[in-house]
Amino acid sequence: MTKKKIEFHSSFFTLGKKVLMSAAFVFAAVSSAFAQGNGIGGITEATNMVTSYFDPGTKLIYAIGAVVGLIGGIKVYNKFSSGDPDTSKTAASWFGACIFLIVAATILRSFFL
Repeated sequence: MTKKKIEFHSSFFTLGKKVLMSAAFVFAAVSSAFAQGNGIGGITEATNMVTSYFDPGTKLIYAIGAVVGLIGGIKVYNKFSSGDPDTSKTAASWFGACIFLIVAATILRSFFL
């Protein structure tokens, strides 16, 4: 290549880098200008979104507690019918699990809302 072609290529790449850097700075300035603010709107929106999940979540935990209670009742009945000596221990553990789910859901709901 001749010296003139090399100078043209190097000046073209230098110009391309300058344009690219300028575009990046403009993009950064514009995006930060749109992101300005005190963040109260975003925090309020996030709070509303999180608190909207508590009612369905609490109902889901109550439903899980009901299913666990039914399964526990069936297991305790089977143990009682077969004459197993540790029926009271099994009943206490299943009953405790159901109570824990209900109390945990209620406490979490009252703590966060």
